[in-house]
Amino acid sequence: MTVRGSWIVAVALGFLVMGFHGRVGAFPVDGDQTTLPATTELNEDALDKPREVFRSEAVGGGKSYLVNLGNLAFSSSGILGGVARQAGVSCSTCHVNGASNAKFFIPKMSTRPGNFDTTGPLFNPKADNFVLDPIRIPSLRGARYLAPYGHDGRMASLRDFVRNVIVNEFSGPEPSPGVLDAIVAYIHDIDFLPNPNLGPGGRLTGQISDAERRGEALFLKPFPHDPAQSCAGCHVPSAAFVDHQQHDVGSGGLFKTPTLRNADFNVPYFHDGRFDSYDQVVAHFDRVFDLGLSTQDRRDLVAYLTAVGDGVQPYEHDGAGAVLKEINDFTTVLGTAIPANDREVIALAVDTIGSELRELTERYPDRKNTSVSGGQQERGLARLALKELVLTLRRIDMAAAEGRVSDATFEYKNYRYLMVAAVPTLLAGAEPWSLFNPTVHDAHYAALRQVLQTRHTAR
Repeated sequence: MTVRGSWIVAVALGFLVMGFHGRVGAFPVDGDQTTLPATTELNEDALDKPREVFRSEAVGGGKSYLVNLGNLAFSSSGILGGVARQAGVSCSTCHVNGASNAKFFIPKMSTRPGNFDTTGPLFNPKADNFVLDPIRIPSLRGARYLAPYGHDGRMASLRDFVRNVIVNEFSGPEPSPGVLDAIVAYIHDIDFLPNPNLGPGGRLTGQISDAERRGEALFLKPFPHDPAQSCAGCHVPSAAFVDHQQHDVGSGGLFKTPTLRNADFNVPYFHDGRFDSYDQVVAHFDRVFDLGLSTQDRRDLVAYLTAVGDGVQPYEHDGAGAVLKEINDFTTVLGTAIPANDREVIALAVDTIGSELRELTERYPDRKNTSVSGGQQERGLARLALKELVLTLRRIDMAAAEGRVSDATFEYKNYRYLMVAAVPTLLAGAEPWSLFNPTVHDAHYAALRQVLQTRHTAR
């Protein structure tokens, strides 16, 4: 260990001996302790997260400054307004790692997990249409192929759509052109999960079952009462299974054709999330379009849709390493913004990274948390190391705001040093007693839910 590394540990131990305590890392799983309605579920305690695949990395390169800035802004509640900002809600709350959030639920704004009323009163009363009409939270994988945008395909431009979400749906301030361009670049870079079942032109390939083959034939077959229509006529296999059009499929209006790529992981289905399974979707089309499908036909179509909607390694275990990787990607934005004296981006980055670090701190419960036993010293060191990073970020922000670029650069180097020399080791040492450990995680949230249940009962 270097002299500087020894100093970091010594300072951390000193704080621990003096009895430093951060706030208890108790996430209000039902929103009772936030500005959101009670029984809100954001699924932030999930141990497995959707895997995010970036096109820029897949082709052998790395994510650009613009993509990293967009990812950072996408993860920031600071670009939104009012209740969303106060509650710490960001774009990534609904679209976890660019995928959908099937467990997202807000009372009186959702009718079921996985949908949300974007024209409701909670986040922007001015946008309220006085009708509870939630829409399914979509995945953003492959969005660059899926224009037009919005569940009803009302916007041809992704840039216009993103701006509308920020300003009109979530009452945020007008985003700068640079930040808006960055968010669009980030979304464009999110790729579909690779699917070895699909070959050229979107046709099934490889070791495909007989049921999947029969399902593909049915998918391509014209409808009995309208030979001009077929499943493949709207979900065009060679075009990411979309046709860029809006259709009325008996669900209450005109809605754009959703992609079938990676759809196994996009439950619930239809524009309002009314269906939980492919079986229900196939039954709906059979009934509305009078397809005359047999029981076997339905099973074959479900087998085909499952094969088309698959993807390699859809989830990955959430851990300190994965969180630090994303934070480090965000931090590269500071490496460009500080020399350029881009104060707006520096402030956004400091705020967002600081929030991520504070959230990571909560994954290492402090000594007052009785649901966790053992590892008090290790947890204390991890928490203090993360606290030092947050303080260093504040010094960067203050220096940049005052035009002291050299001081901001110096603090940035300190931050990067801590991130390499001390923090990963301290977090790894405390991980057995962290909320990344399934046993600790389950005990912690069981205790928390019991407290919340008792509180609600007492009312």
